[in-house]
Parts: sequence; C-alpha cells; structure tokens
Amino acid sequence: MSEEEVKNCEEEVEELPETEESEAEPETEEALDPEAKIAELEGQIAKLKNAYAMAYADTENTRKRLTKEYETNMKYHIQSFALEILPVLDNCERALALKPEDAGDENYRKAFEMVWKQLTSALSKEGVEEIEALGQEFDPNWMQALMSESVEGVEPNQVTAVLQKGYKLKDRLLRAAMVKVSE
Repeated sequence: MSEEEVKNCEEEVEELPETEESEAEPETEEALDPEAKIAELEGQIAKLKNAYAMAYADTENTRKRLTKEYETNMKYHIQSFALEILPVLDNCERALALKPEDAGDENYRKAFEMVWKQLTSALSKEGVEEIEALGQEFDPNWMQALMSESVEGVEPNQVTAVLQKGYKLKDRLLRAAMVKVSE
C-alpha cells in the first residue's frame, strides 16, 4: 500500500462513530430456544459416543494384537536357542558315526550317544523335529538341493541323500535339509 492509501484508511477509521460495548450481550433467540439447545447437546452426545466407540475399538484391536504377539512369542520362544544347539547336535551325530577301535573308544561313543539322546529329547519336548527327507519327494519349502544326479530306478525329483539334516520348530523352518536330488 502507498502512503496515500494508508492516510485515507486512517481518516475513514477516525470518522466511524464509536460504539459502546455493553458488558453482557443480550441473548439471541437461538440462545433462548430450548429445542436448539437440545439439538446442539444431542449432536455433542453423538460425537462423544462416536469418539468412545473409536477409542474402545482401538483398545480392543491393541489387546488382540498384543495377545497374538504373546502367543507367537511363547510358541517360538526356543527358536534362537535351538539354532545355536543344532551344530552341537550335528557334531554328536558325527562322533556317533565313527566306529570304535577299542573298549575305551566304545565308552566315549556311549557317552556321546547319551548326550545326543538327551539333547534330541529336550529339543523334541520343545517342538523341534527333524525333517524327514531321505526317499521323499523334494520339497523346496523344507529342503535345499545342493546336487542332482541321475539314478536308475529312482523317480525324478526324489531325495537320494541327505548331506545335512534339516529341522523345524513346530510349523516353522529352523534349518533346511541339504539334500541330493535325482534327475
């Protein structure tokens, strides 16, 4: 705005008559109308009921989600521990595969066998199971094919050898079985 426009605006403001504002404004017809007041309050009630319903639904959804997470955590609580133990189980099985040469070695073999049995028993109680692969049809959900070979008398896509055992925890894969598959 230019200076001239500002001066014109100031002059107009000075010319306006001053009005006295009373301390309390007179009530309008709407303020006196009880039906309007009732309608306004009913609208507020409807808004509050809607807000309450939304808050309740949100709370219920949170409760259900937390319950589901808790159940999942309880079902698979041993997963990380089982993954750490599987190499120990593999080493016990390798030790058991060796044939003893004398009576002292046989005692060590029996000790490894007892440890292996206790370990597999404890894992099975928690839901850890070996994936049966040998002689089965190849299932990429539970097995990983490392080799393939052509074998007479064996249908294609059948597991001919297990190179490393696979394990699952209830319905979840812990470690895929590494297998050789027929062509």
